[in-house]
Amino acid sequence: MLTPHVSFIAPQPIAKSQQGVVLLESLIAVLIFSMGILALVGLQAAMVHNTTASTYRAEASYIAQQKLGELWADPANIVAADTVVSELPNGKSSVTLPAAGQVMIVITWQQPGETEVHNVTTNARIMGGA
Repeated sequence: MLTPHVSFIAPQPIAKSQQGVVLLESLIAVLIFSMGILALVGLQAAMVHNTTASTYRAEASYIAQQKLGELWADPANIVAADTVVSELPNGKSSVTLPAAGQVMIVITWQQPGETEVHNVTTNARIMGGA
């Protein structure tokens, strides 16, 4: 009975210059992935900030139009005055009368965590009243 001849191929020795390449490639891949995640987090934060700012602008515009409607409904009692607007953070409303029959409404607010004061200005001509 003949025994089959089995030959083994000896593994080739890894060159010294190739050792650690997989580890280095893995670290670079993790770095690139982390930078991408950080960019997405920054984008999300910017979206939340812009959405909040847009909501405040829309609310301020609505408040200014409401005040203007009140003044049109009762032009006899138009008085220049400043009031607090509770719907906006640090919100204030200012009604001024720059000329006869003219009304300027300015709504100001300051977003939490910001130093900049934002405003919406509405000008109108209202005739009638006393």
